[in-house]
Parts: sequence; C-alpha cells; structure tokens
Amino acid sequence: MPKSFKRMLYGGDYNPEQWPEDIWSEDMRLFKKAEINSVTINVFSWVRIQPSENEYCFEELDKIIHMLSEANFDIVLATSTASLPAWMVKRYPDVTRTDFEGRKYKFGGRHNFCPNSLTYQKYSVKIAEKLAERYASNSHITCWHICNEYHGECYCENCEKAFRVWLKDKYKTINDLNRAWNMSFWGHTLQDWDEIVVPNALSEHFEPRYTFFSGMSLDYKRFNSEGLMNNYIGERDAVRRYVPDALITTNLMGTYKPLDYFKWAKEMDIVSWDNYPSYDTPVSEVAMNHDLMRGLKSGKPFMLMEQTPSQQNWQPYNSLKRPGKMRAQSFQAVAHGADTVQFFQLRRSQGACEKFHGAVIEHAGHEHTRVFRETEALGRDLKKLGDTLIDSTIEARVGILFDWDTWWALEYTSGPHEDLTYLPQIQRYYDALYKKHIPVDIVGMDDDFERYDLLIAPVLYMIKGKIDKKLENFVAKGGRFITTFMSGIVDETDNVILGGYPGKLRDLLGIWVEEIDALLPDHANTIVPIDGTFLRDAVYQCNMLCDIIHLEKAEAIALYGEDFYKGMPVLTKNKYKEGTAYYIGSNAEQKLIDELIVHVCKDKGISSLAEVPEFVEVSCRTKNNNKYYFIINHLNESVEVSLPFVGYKDLLTDKITLEKEMLKPFDVKILVDHS
Repeated sequence: MPKSFKRMLYGGDYNPEQWPEDIWSEDMRLFKKAEINSVTINVFSWVRIQPSENEYCFEELDKIIHMLSEANFDIVLATSTASLPAWMVKRYPDVTRTDFEGRKYKFGGRHNFCPNSLTYQKYSVKIAEKLAERYASNSHITCWHICNEYHGECYCENCEKAFRVWLKDKYKTINDLNRAWNMSFWGHTLQDWDEIVVPNALSEHFEPRYTFFSGMSLDYKRFNSEGLMNNYIGERDAVRRYVPDALITTNLMGTYKPLDYFKWAKEMDIVSWDNYPSYDTPVSEVAMNHDLMRGLKSGKPFMLMEQTPSQQNWQPYNSLKRPGKMRAQSFQAVAHGADTVQFFQLRRSQGACEKFHGAVIEHAGHEHTRVFRETEALGRDLKKLGDTLIDSTIEARVGILFDWDTWWALEYTSGPHEDLTYLPQIQRYYDALYKKHIPVDIVGMDDDFERYDLLIAPVLYMIKGKIDKKLENFVAKGGRFITTFMSGIVDETDNVILGGYPGKLRDLLGIWVEEIDALLPDHANTIVPIDGTFLRDAVYQCNMLCDIIHLEKAEAIALYGEDFYKGMPVLTKNKYKEGTAYYIGSNAEQKLIDELIVHVCKDKGISSLAEVPEFVEVSCRTKNNNKYYFIINHLNESVEVSLPFVGYKDLLTDKITLEKEMLKPFDVKILVDHS
C-alpha cells in the first residue's frame, strides 16, 4: 500500500456520463487550465455499468478512464454502489430499507439499500470485484473510493434477524443480555432470542431521541454502524483481491452521529471526508472537524474529498462564498492535515436536486466566471507547493477525547436535562484552545494517551473497558486531565455505575457527587472563585446542570454562589500522584473554561503558536524537521497583525515576512524558516 500521494491531489467529482461526449474534450481543456490533476469518477454509475442482472457494460467507463489516463490525471475510482439500480429493487424487494416509522422504501433516492440484504451484499461486492479486475493494471488509478457517504439506518426484517445474531455473538446467553439491558424493568425480560425486536417507533422508542431501553437502542446504533462498515469491508476486500496494494477509502462526513468513525478508520487506508459548512458555521467548528478526521488515524494526513467551490444547494440558505473564502477554507483543511483539495463537483449538473450545487464549471460552460478564476488561482498555489506538505504531520500536546458510544448514550438518556447534547460540550473546550492557537488532537479511547501532556474529556458519560485505569495511569505519570459534569455515570451498557457519581473516576477526581440539579432554560447559578486562584473575575455564570459535590481528596477552586448548595464546590482540583485532575461540576460560561485551559497549559509549558487575534488562524505542519506555519485570515476585511515569524519565507508569494503584516480578506500565508 502506498504511504502517500506523489502530489497533492486537486480536483473532485466528475460525472461525464451525464454529458454528451463532445463536451468531454472541453472539460479536459478547462481542467488543465485550472491546474486540476485528479478526478473522482463512477460514483453513481451502477446502472450504466450493470443495466440488468447478468449484463455488464464497461465501454463508456473504458473511454472515460482512457481519456483521463492519456491526460495524466490521478483517478479516484468509485465503486458506484451508493444508489441501487431500479431493476434490482423490482426483482429483489429485500434490498430496500424500512425506516424508523416502519415504512418500507420503494425505488428512489440514494443510500436506499438495506445493509443486511444478502442481495445487496452479493451484487455490491460483485461489481466492485469486476471493476478491480478490469482496471487493476491502470497506474493512473491512485485511490479506490468505496460507495459514497455511507449513512442512514434500516429497521426491516433482514436487520431484525441480523441484530439477533449480532447480539447472540456479543452476549452469548439471553440472561446476560437481559442483565445488560436491565430488562427486569417494566417486566420486559426476554425468554428467547427471537423475542428481540428492532428498537424503533413501533417498539421501544417514544421519540427518535428517547427510548425506554437505552441499552437496546445503544446496541442497535453499534450494530448499524458495524453493518454498514461490513458493506464497506466487503467491497474493499473485493478490490484488494485484484489490486493488493490499492489505497482504499470512503468519504466520511465529519461529526456524523450514526457511524462510529474511530472503528471505521481502522478499516480504511486513508481517511477522507466531505466538508460542507453553512454560511454561518464558526471556523473553529470546521477546524475541529478536520482535527477529528486527522485524529481517526492517530494523526495521519487525510483527504478532503468534497467541498463546494462556492454555492451549496441543500441547506436552508445557500449563500455564495465571498471572494477568497474558498481558498481560505481549502488551506484550512491543508493546515489541519489534508493532503488533497477536492470539490463536488467539477461540472454543474443540468437537472435534478443538485443542479444548483456549485461547480468549477458553471452552467455558463466556460472559464470566464469568478468561481473558475478562483479555482485556477488555487490550482497554481497548490502546484507551486508540489509535494512540500505531503505526508507532513501536526504536533499536538493536547488531546480531546471523543467517543461515539458516549455521544449515543448521553443523548438517549431520559433526563436530567433535554438541552444537554454532546457536540456543543466538546466544541466549547476545543474553542478555548483554538482561539489561543494551541494545536489539539481529537483522540479516540484506544489511542495512546502518553503522547499528550493534557487530556480533556467533556461529559465523559460512559466508562467502558478499562478507560478509567488508562486515565489514572496517564495522570499518575504527570499528565493533566480535565473533565466535567455528567462524567463517569454509566458503563458500556448504559447502566449506572453504583456507589456514587462519578463512578470509577471518583478516586482520580477526589470527589463525590451526591445529586445533579437541572436548571430551567432561563435560570442560572453563579461560580465564585476562592481567593488566590488563577480565575480573574469575582463571579462567573453557570447553567443547565449543577452537581452537588463533596470533597474527598480534592480541593475546591470555586464555589456555587446561589441556591441551597451555595458555598459548595463547583470547580475542583485533585493531585493524583505526579499529575492533576480537574472537575467542572456545571455548565460554566466560556470565559471560565478559557481561563482554566490557559492556566493548565501554562502549568505544563504548552504555549500558543502565535499571539494574534482569534479570527486569524495559526496552524503548523512538520516534515523533515521543517515547520510550516499557516496564517489564515478568516475575516472578509483586511487586518494588520504582528507575527513572531520575522524573516520567514512565504511559500505562496516568496516574500519575506515582516514583524507587522497586512492580511487581505481571507488571506493565506504558509511560512517556513529558510535561514
């Protein structure tokens, strides 16, 4: 398997099958003009390749691949299995999904297949195998792209039967399953495996988010994620049989809740993902998504598989990207670990639901558009960089723990507060680091914690496996650990860990939480620092949840200012062997979080990359002992900044950096010490 690309791939989704052949040659001219060097093809061509059950037609795809190979493009070849052919649905009704409400799908849409349909599994693997057999010797195929944006869930009889098999393999006995799901509650104890039904609107759910038996619904999340992943593995292995050294991926979707991407990444050669922020998405949220994608494979570079050159079509308000913003967003992805910059799409579709989704070649059909000029300019920038940044890494001393099981379980739980959701809590701690320009990794539970000096785990609701011992070992060796309310509450089956909150984290944190108060949406409490702490203000706000905390070994840093628990601890610090663990017992205002992060980073000697305003992003990639600093102005206005990189060379302009630099709207600099 190749370790990296030979050049930074620049291009995107290309659908020549949607256009007459006389347009293809014009596409080739325009792609070359824009310095595009790669194309992703065959994403939705299943029915064109296999128009009937026993008929395969490769003539059109042969022409496309030959044309692209002759023009020296890197080809990302998809297996086209995201949309079912109509003939398959007509002949084999088992291939379509049943939704959460119990309704059976007909032909239509995409990702309309049941992951546990034996028919779908058979034919998806077969077409992947035929593609690999036919094009195995083509050296221009740089990457294989399995399916497309796996998503969704199915609740059909196929899935119900497969779920029972999955559960039997996991729990072995029906009694162990009953204990795991706490089925003695409401007299739901099961006597046999065939009494298990899928948890949906017809059974255990009273809303999509809320369930009577969270252990069951949590297992169905795991089952569905693994089922779709097995579809991917089936096609991947089919390709591998004919192309043993193939680089194989599928495009992920950032913080997509239904699929556990840490497990998926273990089956992928390289992570790729599709970045579609809306007009008002904070740049820090996009940055965190990039860092998550990099973190899925422990810091390895990833592929930016899709973004729009300008306009989207499927969001409520599909604003144009202002001049320069596409370039800034592209380089933001590179700054956080992307080794490709790719678009959906290269030529804008004429009809159907994506006809107003932006493209490099607009409906005008020529290069005389703003979007094309910006694409061409970015192509020149990337060509100039060559392979300088390929396979470079990001050095971070801070990690934020991210766990899909915790996400699912936390948001399935009924109580104590419906406004508590997982991602906003993660984002708040990420933002505290982002605006101080401190590099951060998003870390999975199986990753090596010893690489970091500071680990942060907001709302670490679920303690599974030996994660508590792993955290204790990390802190004991001198690490710093920060966690919050609603942590250490349940085990991996979503049953409460008895003996007092925060369960198995109690010794590490040195506290006992007796009760959890839920505040109404318009209510708040206050946090009052104890004299002599690092907190700067006399009082801070907090809301949503308030833990009533008793100190065991920990010391209090701040106390509640109101209600019957006034004067009780809310922010605590516990020395644990060589390290320190902090606990925030309420949903504190952002300023307090920022000050805590700054204090702990200073304590461990973790410094900012640069002291610049938070709307100017500073990131760094490292390769062969060279550090490449990205300076990105995310504002649509010019700003003057003082930089600590005086005398460094800007790889994009060849200019030498001054102490004060004027950054244009959405400006980008990539600086390296060339002394």
